Amino acid sequence: MPDRILKPWPFTPAPQLVADIGGTNTRVALADSGVLRQGSIRRYRNAGRASVSEILRAYLAETATTDCAGVCVAVAGPVRDGVAQMTNLSWTIAAPDLAAVAGTERVAILNDLQAQGHALHALDPRHLRPLLPGRPADATATQLVVGAGTGFNAAPVHHLPHGTHVAASECGHIHLPQQGEQEQALARHLTQRHGIATIEEVLSGRGLVALHHWITGEDLPAEHLTAAIAAGEPGMRDTGVLYARVLGRTLANLALTHLPFGGLYLIGSVARTLAPVLVDLGMGETFAEMGRFSPLMAAFPVLAVEDDYAALLGCAAHLTALP
Repeated sequence: MPDRILKPWPFTPAPQLVADIGGTNTRVALADSGVLRQGSIRRYRNAGRASVSEILRAYLAETATTDCAGVCVAVAGPVRDGVAQMTNLSWTIAAPDLAAVAGTERVAILNDLQAQGHALHALDPRHLRPLLPGRPADATATQLVVGAGTGFNAAPVHHLPHGTHVAASECGHIHLPQQGEQEQALARHLTQRHGIATIEEVLSGRGLVALHHWITGEDLPAEHLTAAIAAGEPGMRDTGVLYARVLGRTLANLALTHLPFGGLYLIGSVARTLAPVLVDLGMGETFAEMGRFSPLMAAFPVLAVEDDYAALLGCAAHLTALP
């Protein structure tokens, strides 16, 4: 018999290495030109690890990956001059360390909100929950990512001729909007406790806990509260209504600040869990209550992102767009 002709293996380029580093877990994946490789996502506990480099080395060994076309990580903490300091971990993440692990000089470190912003144009529409309809806009229109989870923050997403730019922000620490007696009383209460009434002290997970305690006197964990409010449990509606109304005012302020005609995208554990009920609880009403600018508010779509891996997707998209 003649020798069998063996077809050569198809060429597979070196993948991109991407990671989403949270306070408790780190998710790692491989991507090809901005597309996550199916089945490549793995999750690692951060506890007991000296650094994220230790996790990335373990991942590369487990997946038998020797060459990387680039590495990009999303970090739950501030990033400055190529160095990230984790908010809830004693990890410092620097570009040279990532380059040494992945064997590439193509390195990027993003704040987790920035990573979510880079993912917006790549998200599957099935992973978006529309909350307020808005109006159609050009693909280059500014967008806004709004994170309500462990903390609260927002970042504008600008689609420029040379690529997407997601601006850093700390808007969770600006003054809390307040209208009417109840919201003003809440602001006074927060000022007495913290010296200032900020958005994060109401709209983050711990803010929701404090809000519920202020209304009812009960101390319940954030995970319990969000699930109970979403389920419409008795005794939770007052907390849910005040949360949704403050969120609507906050989103309206941010919308008029940044003019994100491309949409406001809610992310984070609190926003995602409450998304199905936010409009019914009054978010849409207070979003529209902007006096003579109320007609303009109808132009801004508001959606909730329901993709667990959006930060990884954003890292891959950012790497692909780098020159």
